[in-house]
Amino acid sequence: MNNSDKIILDLCGGTGSWSEPYQEAGYDVRIITLPLFDVRTYIPPPNTYGILAAPVCTDFSVSGAQYWQDKDTDGRTIESMGIVIGCLRIIGMCEDLEFWSLENPVGRLRRWMGDPTLVFNPCDYGDSYTKKTLLWGRFNIPRKDPVKPVRVCSQGSWIQTLGGKSEKTKMLRSITPLGFAKSFFIANP
Repeated sequence: MNNSDKIILDLCGGTGSWSEPYQEAGYDVRIITLPLFDVRTYIPPPNTYGILAAPVCTDFSVSGAQYWQDKDTDGRTIESMGIVIGCLRIIGMCEDLEFWSLENPVGRLRRWMGDPTLVFNPCDYGDSYTKKTLLWGRFNIPRKDPVKPVRVCSQGSWIQTLGGKSEKTKMLRSITPLGFAKSFFIANP
């Protein structure tokens, strides 16, 4: 099957791990992420087929709740909300989407977005660790393939061992689990 005419926008895609199964299947995947592209000003092509959105979680994740007040005061929260709104603006501009999804970990984004369509851990889809993640959108729910999570520290999974603020650490924590990415693709071809 030739999928080259199906455009998948991977908004705030970073490494492209969520859209990788689409890329491998020959879809026209476009990773729209800073610093090259800004979702707040990006105009999507009219024939966009699907959208995967993973706006930065740094100012929303419950793991940083102790900093929320400071971030609200100094403008970081509103800056990050601008990126979420940019993703939603692009989704709204695409009339004939086959599917769309916006991802973020547990945190205060739920307060503004409402109840998610799906809540999952990577271990629900074959990756042996936990990192509770929320998805909003219009998409087919992927079939689960659960495995037992491996506990590597007192907090749980290896993801909790990645403390710090470096860009490399943030990138490692934000990579979409391979099992989930494949399951999402299978459910939303």
